[in-house]
Amino acid sequence: MKRPGVRMVDVAALAGVSAGTASKALNNTGQLSQETRDRVRRAAATLGFTPDARGRALSSGRTYTVALLTTDSSGRFSIPIMRGVEDVLSAGELATVLCDTRDDPLREQTYLRSLVARGVDGIVVTGRRTEPRTRIDVPLPVVYALAASTDPTDASVIVDDAGGAAATITHLLHLGRTRIAHVTGPAHHRSAAERAHAVAATAGTALCGEPLYGDWSERWGRQATDLVLSRSGGQNPDAISCGSDQIARGVCDRLRELGHSVPEDIAVTGYDNWPVMALASRPPLTTVDLRLEDLGRRAATLLLEAIDGKPHHGVLELPTQLITRESTLGT
Repeated sequence: MKRPGVRMVDVAALAGVSAGTASKALNNTGQLSQETRDRVRRAAATLGFTPDARGRALSSGRTYTVALLTTDSSGRFSIPIMRGVEDVLSAGELATVLCDTRDDPLREQTYLRSLVARGVDGIVVTGRRTEPRTRIDVPLPVVYALAASTDPTDASVIVDDAGGAAATITHLLHLGRTRIAHVTGPAHHRSAAERAHAVAATAGTALCGEPLYGDWSERWGRQATDLVLSRSGGQNPDAISCGSDQIARGVCDRLRELGHSVPEDIAVTGYDNWPVMALASRPPLTTVDLRLEDLGRRAATLLLEAIDGKPHHGVLELPTQLITRESTLGT
């Protein structure tokens, strides 16, 4: 609660800075060191001071509101990204509005007209696929997260899918696995194709058979397991790399039904580090974490810089992280 009579000059005095510097720190603007921003925020918290949002908006011509425009109705990808976005924006007292277009172009255009009319400060565009998407045409700063804009002059933040897939194969090779099969999602999905290509390039002669493309589902994982084993000619693979955690969980279930031990007989890796799949799998999955919250934080940082008149141009690719668990390491 803001204490009666507490003003910006009081915060500035306690922090040992000018009133202008205190204002910039609390509004997340200006060229200030993180130490200065933190010192001002601690002073504001000590005094119980919070900026007047209405006054701040009127004086700056901003609404201190940012929109997250997504096609991901389930929230599987957009919610972690939004958490990362809010980590950055909340420090500057900005509000985040989630807009779900449901993959409907007309709905997207309706949202965009409304957001422009309301005067939001900027937009983060994301979704559930990694294919580059058509840029949105609005007179506002925009940053694309997970899927890049088709315009190379836009600011886009994506994940290194190929690097993540390569890391799983390097891990399997270090464990001594020499016959590795790969099962993934639809061939026309960029993420499936990129991961499969990286798997083949990293595995080399250890790859047994061509990658199998199908659906992002446990059912496909079970079906693909039968296909992998039937084409092995009596020489079963000692590892199955999967393009998603859902597929990998289906693979583990089917291997167990057929009497194969994971990872003693056949090691299994997933992709995405989706807890509802990776941790519920028997055994828990070694997988690749997309670090979506980091992605959201970086996108929000770029958006704030663009709002401040310093836009970024081009694609920024962030690393993934290999998470090792029992499906390759055993108990």
